[in-house]
Amino acid sequence: MDRWLIAGLGNPGAEYAGNRHNAGFMVLDELAARASGRFKAHKSRAEVCETSTAILAKPLTYMNLSGGPVKALSDFYKIGPERLIVVHDELDVPYGALRAKLGGGDNGHNGLKSITKVLGTRDYLRVRFGIGRPPGRMDPASFVLRDFATMERKDLPFLVDRAADVVESLMARGLEATQNEFHRADLHISGPPR
Repeated sequence: MDRWLIAGLGNPGAEYAGNRHNAGFMVLDELAARASGRFKAHKSRAEVCETSTAILAKPLTYMNLSGGPVKALSDFYKIGPERLIVVHDELDVPYGALRAKLGGGDNGHNGLKSITKVLGTRDYLRVRFGIGRPPGRMDPASFVLRDFATMERKDLPFLVDRAADVVESLMARGLEATQNEFHRADLHISGPPR
């Protein structure tokens, strides 16, 4: 059976672990735990966990160079963009919402920009983990590099779990069925005060 390549985006290092920008890493950790798998260093400059259905990958190059490891793994495992799912944080989706989509722009997300450039295509699946817009006039670059707020952290384990469900649904049932199930099920949670 053809396996999938699931890339979760984030920045390596303990100081970034709880950042909004590391939502992709968090979801990949959940997927690895479900498969009783462990991440190991790979020559592609990523941590990799192999499961029966997927290669789970966390690029270790920092966000804006994520494309290099994703391309190296795609070549190494001979997995084309049609079987690639990228899990990333998304400013234009409210906190508590998850979106699955195929292709589209990068919305200023440096990880997506890097992957699209290196692969030469935008046509890969994405799981967009909503983090919402920054409050007031805060710079989005600062916002994504901050940890989730206290109120958000209460719901974070549930959202990470649900995002892992979205990934598994994409692999098993495809995009349309996944969108029909999960796009209607946005959480109505108490986000940070506006």
